Amino acid sequence: MSKALNRHSLSCKKHDRMAIVFFLGPSIIGYSVFFFIPFLLGIYYSFVDNMFAANLVWLDNYIALFKSSSFRLAARNTLFFTCLCVPLNVVISLLLAMLVNQKIYCRSVFRTLLVSPLVIPVASVVVFWRIIFHESGVMNAFFSFLDIVPINWLNTDWSVVVILIIYLWKNIGYSLVLFLAGLQNIPAQYYESSYIDGANWWTRFTKITLVYLTPTTFFVFIMSIINSFKVFREVYLMEGDYPHAKIYMLQHYMNNTFASLDYQKLTSAAFIMGIVVYILVFILFVFEKKISKDLW
Repeated sequence: MSKALNRHSLSCKKHDRMAIVFFLGPSIIGYSVFFFIPFLLGIYYSFVDNMFAANLVWLDNYIALFKSSSFRLAARNTLFFTCLCVPLNVVISLLLAMLVNQKIYCRSVFRTLLVSPLVIPVASVVVFWRIIFHESGVMNAFFSFLDIVPINWLNTDWSVVVILIIYLWKNIGYSLVLFLAGLQNIPAQYYESSYIDGANWWTRFTKITLVYLTPTTFFVFIMSIINSFKVFREVYLMEGDYPHAKIYMLQHYMNNTFASLDYQKLTSAAFIMGIVVYILVFILFVFEKKISKDLW
């Protein structure tokens, strides 16, 4: 009897393993073919002198990369833009989420307007903002009406401001939805108790709202960093391969090295960017874990 039960148990485990392989196999194969193997090949190509002879040069590609003035410019611009747009996106979306979470007039319309940029195609976004910020666009027409000297928005240092506005317009709605979900999960009795205890709005904000929004804020930070790298699409469609020096990003550099078939610099730059993003996310994970531990 016991032997029969053991055989039945072994048969069930075998069927379970087969079912796991059957369901996970296609995903694992697809992930390996399209992501993991190309990632390993990219690392390998960053240590060789070319794709065909494949002579190992170790760190020579990375040294040449850091000696490149265009790479340093792209890295500096990307870092500056990320450090500027991410905090602004988090703060503005949080404030707007707190606003539309209140009982205000036309709240539903306001929410819809803030979320609507999420469903607009990138090409339409580019056309819309080019109409506004083109040298002969709406903004300069308005300035001319007020007898103000027009600004060449996309070919001066103002180009950073234009791209920042596009990024915030495109991403605030997504972050707002996340913060709204977090705000609506905060128990109302905590605020009622604070009112009874005489706590002011700043105390309620710091001791209740921010505490319960810690996981949401962390996630919004991560998504904002990722989305800051996606702004390349709009910049590329508006200004092409070589935009103004202030908005020349790492993605421009990698796109141009790909076009010139310089795969060694391309893979080296991509690997460095991946390491930087990983370090930033790791630091945020550690920071979030420490804050959650201290708060709870």
